[in-house]
Amino acid sequence: MQFYLIAGEPSGDALGAALMAGLKQLVPEVEFHGVGGPLMQAQGLSSQFSMDELSVMGIAEVLPKYRALKRRISECADAVLRLKPDALITIDSPDFCLRVAKLVKAASNTKTIHYVAPSVWAWRAGRAAKMARVIDHVLALLPFEPPLMHAAGMGCDFVGHPVVSTPVASKTEITEFRNRHGINDAPLLLILPGSRRGEVERLAPIFGQTLARLIQIRPDLRVVVPAASAVAPRVQELVVDWTGAPIVLEGDPAEKHAAFGAADVALAASGTVSLELAAASTPMVIAYDMNWFSRIMISRMLKIDTVTLVNLVSETRMVPEFLGANCLPDRIADGLMAVLENPQTQQAAMDLTMKRLGRGSEAPGLRAAKAVLNTL
Repeated sequence: MQFYLIAGEPSGDALGAALMAGLKQLVPEVEFHGVGGPLMQAQGLSSQFSMDELSVMGIAEVLPKYRALKRRISECADAVLRLKPDALITIDSPDFCLRVAKLVKAASNTKTIHYVAPSVWAWRAGRAAKMARVIDHVLALLPFEPPLMHAAGMGCDFVGHPVVSTPVASKTEITEFRNRHGINDAPLLLILPGSRRGEVERLAPIFGQTLARLIQIRPDLRVVVPAASAVAPRVQELVVDWTGAPIVLEGDPAEKHAAFGAADVALAASGTVSLELAAASTPMVIAYDMNWFSRIMISRMLKIDTVTLVNLVSETRMVPEFLGANCLPDRIADGLMAVLENPQTQQAAMDLTMKRLGRGSEAPGLRAAKAVLNTL
C-alpha cells in the first residue's frame, strides 16, 4: 500500500507525521511519497522538494512566487499520476493542495482525502461545495464539522484534534519553572501576541498597554511571553519597554508547556492557542484586531458570535473576547482582572472542550489512519 501526501505548513507536517505513524502501525509495509517537513521525513517520507516553498501567506508574498508554485502544483500532480497511489492525502494548505487534487481528479480516479475541514461554520460556506468537486473524504479536527462536509457531498470522519496529545506539565515541572525564573508564588500572566509578524506588530502595543494597567492594580504580577521562533527576535524588541520585566521564552517546547501550566491567567491572540491553554487548564482572555478594511470585511462574512474555539466546542461563552473595535487596553485589563479573581469559572468549559476533541480516546493520528483505511 502506498500514499502520496502533501503538507505545506509546520502544523500540517505534525498532522501528517502522526497520520503516517498510525498507518505504519496498522499497515507495516506501507510506502510514503510526496511533500512534507522534518517530522514527516522522520516517518519515512522522501520529500519531493522542500516544504518551505509552500509556506507562504498573503497576496504580497504569493505573487512573486506564483509561477514557481504553479510549477510545483503540476509536478505534484504528475507524480501522483505516475505513482498511482492508493490515495492522495492533502493536509491543510488548501490553496496549493486542492489545485493538485483538481489536476489529479481530472486525469484519474485516484481517491482524494483532505485532512482538516474548511471552517465553513465560521465564514465562506461555499468552500465546502467547491472542495467536494475534487475531494472524496475529509478528516476533521472538530466534532461539529462532519455534518457540514456530508451536506456538501463528501465523506467525513472526526478524528480528534492534535491538541489532546499535547504534553501537560507536571506539578514538579511547574514548581521548577517558577523557581527557575524567580516567580515563586507570585501570580503569573502569560501574554501570547501571535505567531505571525503582522499580528505581533499590531497586538504587542495593545497588550503592552494592557499590562501597564494591570501592573498598577497588581504590582506583584509576573509576566512570561512564549514567542514562536519565527517572530521571537521581534517580540524581544517589542517588549523592551513593557512594565513588569517580562520573560520571553523561545524554542524549548518543555519550557513552553511548563509556562502554560504555571500561569494563573493568559492574554492571547485569537487562534488555536486557546485550545493549547485549555489543554493546560489555563484560564484565558482572547483579544484580536486587524486593519480597518479587513475588520469590516470579516465582520460582514462571519456566521458566528465567537471566534474562540473553546467557546465553540464547549457551546459556552465562558472565555471573554475583545475583538476589533473592542480590542482596547482598558477593557482587556478589566477582563483579565475578572478572570484572575475567579479563575475556576472557565474550568468546566475547558474540560468539556478537551473531552469533545478526543482526550481519553485513541490518539488522533491513529484515528486518522483508521479513517483513511476505512475510506479505501
